[in-house]
Amino acid sequence: MLFDLDGTLLDSVYQHVLAWREVLETFGIPLSIWRIHRRIGMSGGLFLRALVRETGRALTAADADRLRDLHAGAYSRRLGEVKPLPGAQQLLDMLTAQGVPWAIATSGSDATARRSLALLRVDPHVPVITRDQVAYAKPNPDLFLAAAEALGKPIADSFVVGDSVWDQLAAQRAHALGVGVLSGGYGREELESAGAYRVYDDPQDLLNHIDELGIRTHS
Repeated sequence: MLFDLDGTLLDSVYQHVLAWREVLETFGIPLSIWRIHRRIGMSGGLFLRALVRETGRALTAADADRLRDLHAGAYSRRLGEVKPLPGAQQLLDMLTAQGVPWAIATSGSDATARRSLALLRVDPHVPVITRDQVAYAKPNPDLFLAAAEALGKPIADSFVVGDSVWDQLAAQRAHALGVGVLSGGYGREELESAGAYRVYDDPQDLLNHIDELGIRTHS
């Protein structure tokens, strides 16, 4: 199982949204919160490209780098508000106990992801693939392909679990089976339209129905 991080295992989407709004305002770019939320989960580069398209504001490469750095700082200041989603730790612990290989693949930077991961118990041997380790982030499939490779498992035999349409699109492009969770704010229909095989409320709901994915638990 290959997991997205923000909105899938951690209740952190809105902290990212508010961090982006803060730094965009320092650049004199007012953007509604809902517009920012719709882009969370895709790569920072695509996010900023969409921003340029929606606002008409030109950004240089240096501006984009500066915005990403400022966002990382603004998010770090909100990290105290972030908690694991219900059932997230229990789901990961169950997979480990049952010998089901799993990894994390996030569009976040290495620095941001590592700080966030401290909120979960993740064995050092579990692969964590970040934006810094691949050529392209979501909706490209690179993150999930790299995560499956790190596990030594075929991507076609993998489930991709994510909260955004970008996760589901990346799963389809990787030829993995997508599983959606509603805990990032996207609707069930949106996730299903983007290719999700099943959609659950949050990690706890997924854990409660894990047999639907053909994963058998043994006490």
